[in-house]
Order: sequence, then C-alpha cells, then structure tokens
Amino acid sequence: MLKCGMNGGQVKVFGKAVQALSRISDELWLDPSEKGLALRSVNACRSAYGCVLFSPLFFQHYQWSTSAEMNDNDTISNLNCKLGIKSILPIFRCLSSLERNVENCKIFTRSDKSKVIFQFFCRHGIKRTHNVCFQESQPLQVIFEKNMCSNMLMIQPRVLAEAVVLFTSNQEEVTLAVTPQNVCIKSSNEESMDLTNSVYSEMFVGPDEFDFFQIGVDTEITFCLKELKGMLTFSEAIRAPISIHFDIPGKPMALSIDDMLLEAHFILATLADEPSRGSSPQSLCLSQKRKRRQLRSKT
Repeated sequence: MLKCGMNGGQVKVFGKAVQALSRISDELWLDPSEKGLALRSVNACRSAYGCVLFSPLFFQHYQWSTSAEMNDNDTISNLNCKLGIKSILPIFRCLSSLERNVENCKIFTRSDKSKVIFQFFCRHGIKRTHNVCFQESQPLQVIFEKNMCSNMLMIQPRVLAEAVVLFTSNQEEVTLAVTPQNVCIKSSNEESMDLTNSVYSEMFVGPDEFDFFQIGVDTEITFCLKELKGMLTFSEAIRAPISIHFDIPGKPMALSIDDMLLEAHFILATLADEPSRGSSPQSLCLSQKRKRRQLRSKT
C-alpha cells in the first residue's frame, strides 16, 4: 500500500523527477519503503540507471506497508509498481500550471485493481483524477560504489548549463576531459568526424568554478548527453549542486544530488576503447571498435 500527499510546489519537484527519469527509459518504477518513495528507471540495454528517492519528510503525509501487512499472509515484499512512462508523463507535463493551481495532490495505490491513482485538488473546487495501471515488478538496482572513484566534482547547475547549451540538438554524446588544472566538456571525437554534424564545441572550466574539485587521475570519458540534461534540469528545479564521480573510460560514472528531503542518482556507462578483434561477429556489433559496457545490476 502507498498513500502520500503533496502541495503544488512539491508536485512541481515530483514532476521534474518524472521528466528527468523519462530520458532514461519508457518504464518507471514506484518503490515505496520506510526510507521514502523511490522512483527508478533503467534503459533496455542497461547502460543508464536513474533513481530519485523522496524522503517521507518531503511529503505532507506519507504511508506505506508491505504485502504482509496488507494481506496478512506469510509473504513479505515491498509494493513495486512498474508504470509506462507514456501513461504518467502527460500528468506532469504542465508543471508551472500545476504549481499555481494545485492545492493538494494525493497518490495512492489500489493493489486489488493494479492501479496507481493520482488525484489533484485544484483551485475553484476542481478535482482531477488519473488512474494508471501498473505491473508488479521488482526494479533493478545498480551496484556502484561511487566513493571509490578517483575523481569527484561538485558544480552548480547554472555553470554546467552554460556548457551544455553549446551542443547542438542532435548531439548524442559528450566527452568530459579532466586534469588538475581544468575541466573540458566537448563534443565527442567520434561524432566530430561525422560531416553531417560538423560543429565541434568545447568549454573549459577552471577549478575555482566548482564547489568541490578532486582529480586523482587525468582522464577523458564519453557518455550520453540526454541523461545529463535530465539530471541538470532536475538540479536546476531544486537549486541543488550536482556531484560527478568517475574514473577511467569504460567504468561507470555517477551524477548525484543530495538534499535534506531527497536524493537523486544517475549511473551512466562510459565508452571504452576495445582491442581489435578482426572480423569476429562480436566486433561487428561495435561502433568504431568501441562499446558501452553494461552496468552491473541486481534484481
């Protein structure tokens, strides 16, 4: 069982989280627990994972229970709701309007009918109800110790936004190059060789622009821009800095936000150079002899 309530401002933050996770996958998990309500998403090839955990203190009220408490049987498991992102995303499309007009929002589950209900109590006595069907499914959780990474950056979203705005709309990947002297965010080398996308952009940022700057190893990592934009938009909405943990190419990187009322983690695979393997079938599946390694995960 899940029951929680929010005001208009909280609805806007919740909706921003849904929008950010929609950049990862077409599926979204609601995972309630004693720690709060987690929204999780992982893409089909398991190269990107996102989780936003809302503390119980984030909500006006928060209540949850396991299946054992609900059904008085011998099984103990959390309620895991897998939703289609196309079903839930339109509910939170016009966030500015929701923030202005919504006085109270209730989210609760009807496990007997496999539905999540979103109710909006708006100004002028208007009540909107959305019934979204869900599937019982355990979400994947990525195993990644970000504190073991050699490099860690913390930056305000407005600074990072100035770099991201440089890239064209069809840019799929970006490269982050770091040394103890500066950080460079630039178009990936692979895409810059494509004549249909001949614009090459880069931006250098000095250590003084970061809230925290620790470079243990010089490196260049390449990753998808879409997920970075999602985290950046969410970070700007709650005005919280983004922490970036990473190592060498081929190892995952983590984008994180830690706030008093919520935390967000995006784990992204990075590109790794692969040794030449001739004309084996496996090498034909790689682009420019490179592949994005899957993230280790558990169910």
